[in-house]
Amino acid sequence: MKSGFVAILGRPNVGKSTLMNHILNQKISIVTDKSQTTRNNIKGIYTTKDYQIIFVDTPGIHKPYKKLGEEMNIMAYTASHDVDVNILVIDSSLPFGSGDQYLFDHLGISETPLIICFNKIDLARIDKVEELKKIYKEKYPNAEMVDLVAKDGFNVDSLLEKIVKYLPEGPCYYNEKQVTDSDEVFLIKEIIREKLLKTLKQEVPHSAAIYMNDIDWESNPLHIQGTIILEKDSQKGIVIGRNGSTIKKIGTMARQSIEALVKKHVYLELFVKVDEDWRNQDKSLAQYGYKAKTEKWNLLS
Repeated sequence: MKSGFVAILGRPNVGKSTLMNHILNQKISIVTDKSQTTRNNIKGIYTTKDYQIIFVDTPGIHKPYKKLGEEMNIMAYTASHDVDVNILVIDSSLPFGSGDQYLFDHLGISETPLIICFNKIDLARIDKVEELKKIYKEKYPNAEMVDLVAKDGFNVDSLLEKIVKYLPEGPCYYNEKQVTDSDEVFLIKEIIREKLLKTLKQEVPHSAAIYMNDIDWESNPLHIQGTIILEKDSQKGIVIGRNGSTIKKIGTMARQSIEALVKKHVYLELFVKVDEDWRNQDKSLAQYGYKAKTEKWNLLS
């Protein structure tokens, strides 16, 4: 049997999470139209009778303006150096820009087999894609390239074939029915944050974190208490909404998705708290689960 770890890398909003979710045929990473939706390394496990691939969906690599951004970049860099194969996802509908150059300058992955995925090929002009490929071929001459439409699954089978070619012989690291090693608390927090991201506009979503106060696993319905953490007092009114309408909408959407996850009725209480400039505070980043592990990232982390 072949088995190994594969990091999914790239800039924010290029389709990394969409790609992993499609391969697994299950929503493991939350997906929104907001950049930097993924804030942690999230494992997705894909098993067949011949191989097991442990995908690592990473935060989008970007020029950081807060300590949170620095931690997210470290997570991606660390994952890229401790896998068997790296996948670099490119939004082929956009021209090469300063964000792509930033990635070039900071992502050192020359030691590991690399597959470059030109995603959103359905939205791109062929001549512009060829120009992009020349740039990436010059930077990564040994990389393989594949055109993709991750949301529709176009060419995903070809990508899997290329990945398997590089995997070593190895054990089945996880139970064949397991699709992630993320625990339910993490998944519940991510569901709440996804609904907040989809409901709110402007700067508020990037300023928000979710803190889990309590989950009474013995209760029926399952009683969950969570807090939406914000950076400014002025944001509280936006999240709560007139007469509590916005936070009620977020809670209703989140409850429905959580019930699908835990397979039971849920009673969800959401609170709002301000932790001023939390994205720049080490203590807060650790409390909300955003401190990167700078030691070697592996199966046991």
